[in-house]
Amino acid sequence: MDGQSTNELAWKPRHNPWIIALSVMLATFMEVLDTTILNVALPYIAGGLAASNSQATWVLTSYLVSNAVVLPMTDWLGRTFGRKRLLIGCIASFTLSSALCGAAPNLGILILGRIIQGAGGGGLQPISQAILLESFPPEKRGQAMGLFALGVVVAPILGPVFGGWLTDNLNWRWCFFINLPVGILAIIASKITVEDPPYLQRNATKKLDILGFSFLCLWLGCLQVLLDKGQEDNWFDALWLRWMGGLSLLGMICFIYRELTTDNPIVDLKIFKDKNFAVAIFEIFIVGIVLYATLSGLPLFLQTLISYTAYQSGLAISPRGIGAVAGAIIAGRLLGVLSGRLIVALGFSMLALSSLQIGFFNLEIAKINIVIPNIINGIGAPFVFIPLTTAAVVTLRQEQIGAATGLFNLFRNIGGSVGTSMVQTFIQRLAQAHQTILVGYYTPDNINYNDRLSAIESYIAMMHGTVTGASQTLRLFYTTLINQANLLAYMEIFQFMGWICIFSIPLAFLLAKDKRGTRPGAGSLH
Repeated sequence: MDGQSTNELAWKPRHNPWIIALSVMLATFMEVLDTTILNVALPYIAGGLAASNSQATWVLTSYLVSNAVVLPMTDWLGRTFGRKRLLIGCIASFTLSSALCGAAPNLGILILGRIIQGAGGGGLQPISQAILLESFPPEKRGQAMGLFALGVVVAPILGPVFGGWLTDNLNWRWCFFINLPVGILAIIASKITVEDPPYLQRNATKKLDILGFSFLCLWLGCLQVLLDKGQEDNWFDALWLRWMGGLSLLGMICFIYRELTTDNPIVDLKIFKDKNFAVAIFEIFIVGIVLYATLSGLPLFLQTLISYTAYQSGLAISPRGIGAVAGAIIAGRLLGVLSGRLIVALGFSMLALSSLQIGFFNLEIAKINIVIPNIINGIGAPFVFIPLTTAAVVTLRQEQIGAATGLFNLFRNIGGSVGTSMVQTFIQRLAQAHQTILVGYYTPDNINYNDRLSAIESYIAMMHGTVTGASQTLRLFYTTLINQANLLAYMEIFQFMGWICIFSIPLAFLLAKDKRGTRPGAGSLH
């Protein structure tokens, strides 16, 4: 920690760290919940605002774009305006824009509100993580990150359930209005408890790098639009999506060059020289892919193939939240006893096991067999997430924590967008491939097909008549063909997620070793 003054090393917040943690996590939980709460409400939003389902998806895309742009800028904004002031400003803008979204008379106003909401929410995750890491002493950071994990892991799981209940029992607008009392309470709590550490005051006079900011917007904005709209318009078959991909690549290259050469970067990319941070960033990117692929793919599987309603599918995966709560508590405690690298490896092992279990589902799956892998997945997520959040910053200087948390949350969110896009794309295309293969067995040359066809046709003809029997039999066979093709596609994508986790296990041991002599309860990875 070269260059740090004695005052910075000795700085402690005036209030109890746990009170500070509850204050900042209230807002963070609210923001992360909003990333998934609208997923089940989109058809109702489209109907209520006289828009198509395709147009309504911009309600999600607009939020993700503005959210992604603000995430890596949070450290610069905190140093310029003060972290406490920025936190309260983000909560206020998120809350006010929630009111605008809830009262929106048309889709255009709703999308505008979501852009403002995403910008306000983008700063909440990294600010909260940075405040927690700085408020707690190093030996208790593992427990602090356990609390943080509850917000960022449990909230996306509860979002579809909560959103489905609000939409079914009240109205889709209450998905936004529910933020108002929570936001007001979070502003009051943060105003009382949060304070800026002294070293943040050093760079308060820095000016915004307009060119770097423009490249950042171009890169992340085009990337999020590409990932969110790719499957809808058949990816690079659409000219405008090819433009999005090219502009995103250009923006990324120009942004990296600008930030590495300017004296006034808005994002400190030089921290990627720290091996520990780089490994942690890559691992959290993988976690984002796996978690969001499962979160988006499993409800879709249950609704399309098992005939669950949106609310029922939300309830079916909700035990993952119970597992996440338990996993966060256990992982926070284990960090002082076991090596952080070992806990990350255990977490990826549990994510792999649960993904492979889901990858062998069938169309007659019992509810208990859905619940068990979801609980295992819930436990595994904080086992990976908590040590990684600690490992990402433990070898960095104190003043680099803000930049690190912004990038950490950015790559987790990008991983989530990639995972969601992978599910949407691969399931559709794999289903088409399997349908082409399976239809080859539906031929008169296949004895088993002929026998089965004759038996079912005879039974239906006996019950409903000869003509009806023939047509219904063919319809039944075609439905079976489509369902089996889709089932095989879901199986393959979930099994693929399991193998990604397995290959990520050895990477955990690239993290820095635990310091010898670290006392129990330390939670330090260096």
